[in-house]
Amino acid sequence: MSEVTFDDDDDRDDRDDRPKRKTRWAVPEHLTVDGVLGPDGALSGALDGYEHRPPQLAMANAVAHALSEKRFLLAEAGTGTGKTLAYLVPAVLSGKRVIISTATRTLQEQIFLKDIPLLRDQVGLPVTAALLKGRNNYLCAARFERFEKAPLFPTPDDATHWDEFHEWAMSTETGDRGETQVPDNWATWFQVSTTSESCTGSRCPFYEQCFVTRARRQAADCQLIVVNHALFFADLALKLRGTSELELGVLPPYDAVIFDEAHALEDVATEFFGLTSSSGRLANLATDILTHTPGTHPHAGSLTAMALELRTRIEKFFTQVVATLLPGQGDDKPLFDSSDLRLLPDTLVAARPQATLLLETLGAISALCPEDDPELGAFHRRALEGAVALDTTMRADDPTQVYWASTRGRTLSLRAAPIDIGQSLSTFLYDSVDSVVFTSATLRTAQGDTPGFDYVVARLGLTGRPWDALEVDSPFDYSKQALLYVPGYLPEPSSPDWTLQFAREVFQLLRLSGGRAFVLFTSLRHMEGVHALVAPHLEVPVLKQGDAPRRALLEKFMEAPSVLFASQSFWEGVDVPGDALSMVIIDRLPFSPPNEPLQAARMDAVREAGGRPFDDYQVPQAALSLRQGFGRLIRTAKDRGVVALGDVRILRKRYGAKFLASLPPVRKVVKFDDVREWWNSEPSR
Repeated sequence: MSEVTFDDDDDRDDRDDRPKRKTRWAVPEHLTVDGVLGPDGALSGALDGYEHRPPQLAMANAVAHALSEKRFLLAEAGTGTGKTLAYLVPAVLSGKRVIISTATRTLQEQIFLKDIPLLRDQVGLPVTAALLKGRNNYLCAARFERFEKAPLFPTPDDATHWDEFHEWAMSTETGDRGETQVPDNWATWFQVSTTSESCTGSRCPFYEQCFVTRARRQAADCQLIVVNHALFFADLALKLRGTSELELGVLPPYDAVIFDEAHALEDVATEFFGLTSSSGRLANLATDILTHTPGTHPHAGSLTAMALELRTRIEKFFTQVVATLLPGQGDDKPLFDSSDLRLLPDTLVAARPQATLLLETLGAISALCPEDDPELGAFHRRALEGAVALDTTMRADDPTQVYWASTRGRTLSLRAAPIDIGQSLSTFLYDSVDSVVFTSATLRTAQGDTPGFDYVVARLGLTGRPWDALEVDSPFDYSKQALLYVPGYLPEPSSPDWTLQFAREVFQLLRLSGGRAFVLFTSLRHMEGVHALVAPHLEVPVLKQGDAPRRALLEKFMEAPSVLFASQSFWEGVDVPGDALSMVIIDRLPFSPPNEPLQAARMDAVREAGGRPFDDYQVPQAALSLRQGFGRLIRTAKDRGVVALGDVRILRKRYGAKFLASLPPVRKVVKFDDVREWWNSEPSR
């Protein structure tokens, strides 16, 4: 065994004005990327029936080069190439601490529970790894104790899960909600867990026993740390706010990051680099002050009065916001029921007097709660953050940000987010790490007749950085395994007849397949409309997103031939290999609404830079999304099936060729008779 050491020395590039650190992990001398993944490598001796994959080895060597040479890598690896091991092996052999970040908890758990144990236990790689999730995925001991003393359940149904949950809570070693059987929408969970916003950190009496504290300390001794994108950017956002909040983060210092499912990065990063001032978040602050301020505290009386005043001013302010955004809105509809509304510097002038009063109250609360107070420090931070977010969104005057108002249920939010997330990534991430690897089955988009990385390079802010690119084709034979069907007779989706015509097409496709199908939609409204027309006439079990937790829906889908109607959340991160899924029906090309504020601002930015918003932004964005939906179908070399798209624009519009060029090479048909012939010709049918 030899120790691989990476020192901060004079040959490092000029990114290294950051704090210096030395990272050491032992790596056996005889182990190399080729020695593990090559045709006669350690993995071949550890697995029965192992097949060497040259594309996997090529990607692994590219990742190793990026990690050793401190470069950035874009690696598009088609389904079935074995990309997870292709980045895990060089990450371990690098001797560096590497964050592995995924878009979904499902892949996160697969990496930690399946792939890493394979490398450690069967191949013999000396890997130490930790799995970390967002703080709200862990049981909070302090909140659990308070709730246990006086459990009040939002609904009677919630109470039915309490006994089983309580037994788990008293015995769990990790506090990870993933160990439980409670439904995804179990409202009581939010009363026994916490977020970084409401956590009191080291001032909490349960800090040493805290599941998050213990998980973070375990991770500090590990080389690989497996997280999801939401946790990664939440942690990064906390660290950007200053040293006072470092204890609320969960990730130790790291040398490199590997983003799997990197196509999802922009949306997640946008969420955490932005600011939100919401009626719900501010109301929760008032409630927590009233509930959790010790009666013996010297400021208890003043804080109670301030919290009550905060409630009043929240209501007055957000009522004024609604009246300003939608004049004439009745008192019986306190929240607007419409799409998000973009805010400009003068949009909320009429609400500024109420905003000023609200800011005064938040400032007073912050002043009454010293930051270092063991009982009230969290209120100081939350009030201060609330004031900053409110002031920023009310001003709406930074040209690099987009501002908008949105509703979710009964909560009204004023939001700000960077228009160019690449600039934020460059400033806050790229300058602080040696290497970043971006990998996904969908990174390239068609530029002319040839797919390329230009779109994602621009969106991720890699222009001018030392980046490399690698394309690793899928081993699947799509020309034989899949068929693309676009009903040529359908009207365009804007036609009033489209929903009925598409529903008829869906019905005959599902009758042909006997279930075993996903019907995927670009909006919940489309899903509900087609489901209402088709579901009553089907003879197989019909499942619909929203009727049960996602995990339960997938389990039911795989139990028996079924049909699942779903929207965006099932377009990616869902793996159903085999005959259980043999048909994927997609309603229309997944263009994001151009009037959505963030989308509109980014289109404006492209236009101002001399580009063409539709061709340079909307089409590539939608093409990546379509590829994700298409990718649900073929998951193994034995899978066969049909992808049907109910949008004839892919055949009739000039931009349709770019969508087709972005998809795998499949046979394309426009008549249902051709689909039936292909389907019935398959031996497995």
